[in-house]
Amino acid sequence: MNLRKSSFLVLWSMAVTASVAAFCVLLTLRVRAIEMGYELGRVHGQLGRLREVRRVLELEVASYQTPERVDLVARTLLGMAPPGNDRMLRGRALPKVLDAERQAVRGVDDERGSGPGAGTP
Repeated sequence: MNLRKSSFLVLWSMAVTASVAAFCVLLTLRVRAIEMGYELGRVHGQLGRLREVRRVLELEVASYQTPERVDLVARTLLGMAPPGNDRMLRGRALPKVLDAERQAVRGVDDERGSGPGAGTP
């Protein structure tokens, strides 16, 4: 009977120890799940704020690409002004300049032998 009673106490102690260990594991998992829920809420809030910042930055980039904005920055921050008459080419002078450049390029090409008809004796 004494052996039977001591084996019962050992089994009962093991059952209590296993129950306490299972309860501790369950409690730890529950606490961790609650912590992760709070962290998930914080991350969702941060994601919403970052999406708003991205939208604002995209609008700002779009505003910097408009001609009016470029003109405003050029005049105010960079101190630029429209070009004077001495810096502008007249419409009638432009074809002469282009013809002279074309003839100069053709002359260089002919001297090198890469012009029209090059490679034929």
